[in-house]
Amino acid sequence: MIVTIYVPGDAAALALGADDVAAAISKVTAKQKVDVKIVRNGSRGLFWLEPMIEVVTAHGRTAYGPVTVADVPGLIASDFANGGKHPLRLGNIEALPYLARQNRVTMRRVGVIDPLSLDDYKRHGGGKGLALARTMTPADIVRIVTESGLRGRGGAAFPTGIKWKTVLDTSAKQKYIVCNADEGDSGTFSDRMLMEGDPFCLIEGMAISGLAVIANKGYIYVRSEYPHAIAALNAALESAGDWLGDFQIEVRKAAGAYVCGEETALLESIEGKRGIVRSKPPLPAISGLFGQPTVINNVISLASVPDILARGAANYRELGVGRSRGTLPFQLAGNIKFGGLIEVPFGLTLRELLYDFGGGSRSGHPLRAVQVGGPLGAYLPESQFDTVLDYEAFAAIGAVLGHGGIVAFDDTVDMAKQARYAMKFCALESCGKCTPCRIGSTRGVEVIDRIRAGAREQIPLLHDLCDTMTYGSMCAMGSMTPYPVLSALNHFQEDFQ
Repeated sequence: MIVTIYVPGDAAALALGADDVAAAISKVTAKQKVDVKIVRNGSRGLFWLEPMIEVVTAHGRTAYGPVTVADVPGLIASDFANGGKHPLRLGNIEALPYLARQNRVTMRRVGVIDPLSLDDYKRHGGGKGLALARTMTPADIVRIVTESGLRGRGGAAFPTGIKWKTVLDTSAKQKYIVCNADEGDSGTFSDRMLMEGDPFCLIEGMAISGLAVIANKGYIYVRSEYPHAIAALNAALESAGDWLGDFQIEVRKAAGAYVCGEETALLESIEGKRGIVRSKPPLPAISGLFGQPTVINNVISLASVPDILARGAANYRELGVGRSRGTLPFQLAGNIKFGGLIEVPFGLTLRELLYDFGGGSRSGHPLRAVQVGGPLGAYLPESQFDTVLDYEAFAAIGAVLGHGGIVAFDDTVDMAKQARYAMKFCALESCGKCTPCRIGSTRGVEVIDRIRAGAREQIPLLHDLCDTMTYGSMCAMGSMTPYPVLSALNHFQEDFQ
């Protein structure tokens, strides 16, 4: 009998020794003449348990973790092929509260399937959306995506269906689909997990988008620090064969600049130019890549589409609250006890994520601040932890949900230092095209340094500078830098004393 063992090939698991664990399993089982099949799957997103292996038994998959090389001989001796008892035994991982309380839609197959097997993808429901889309008109596909309420899962949360309709209604001989996979926000990893753990889902979403707007060419612009994701996507595309029809996808390695996550700088980079923000209008939907109408969505947006087509717009729309429909994979990082990925419908509170899932701070100190939405997101104090995870609710308190990245800080954090970091980050990553961002961030660092040195009369100047950056910058790089700076100044004034 062949024993199937799942060992994550996810970058986070690899960093914790998953490759060595897989090699040790192969070596020990070979020596003991146990027939095994090792499948390198994605991570389930419970990072404190990585590397976590799962063994297929007569009673289902049984998980063990976190597993080290030294644990392997004992695991095999414990009759783990039949789910034998062991101190690292977790049982059915999907029954653990951390996973059981989630509602995984976009990430439903990540950690479950062999990510490079198209057959395994189809066995777990993949491909149904694309098959259905091929029987529909472009307008009907756009209508379903619009009715689902899907909004961009990057930063602006712009309705996906409206963007697609604009491209569909714009006449051109050539149109493009561009996936923004330049996941550069602090504390974010859902794009990477999806690309490494379920690449065919993203590929299917792009193919459906191509049918919706009549485009036959797509690009996936992947963060340069994601070599495993790039390899997984290329391998999946190579094995896709005729499944995509005449729709072609090319994977492009990103330029290594944070500003290339801005859609027009990304287009410049794909065209082989320096990643500098373009003036708008025209919008990319009218004149984008190589001057042609272009759909630009991020990974989670496109990966949500197959499920919407396969299960219907109403099924997706019934999840969430207000104008925030569906689910979002939130990512817990920083000083948090149980860091990882949690996909839930909009409507939970930030406090529920931090404590019911995250278990509070890893240090044991009280959580003092949380940054949501990447390095340009606001710092939220404990008094705002009960804010509902909803685009409009966050906008009402001067914050953003962004890509769903959440970085926690305990009561030892210096928030004045964090405000300075935000300004310095902008100064380093600015493309330099507009003065408010290029010069304003540099002057901002200087002003914060003077305030921290005791010159509190400089605080009004910092407010004025932030206003200039907010309303005068060409893109979110400059206009959003004031979010973390002013939130730190407003909620943690004592740190600027």
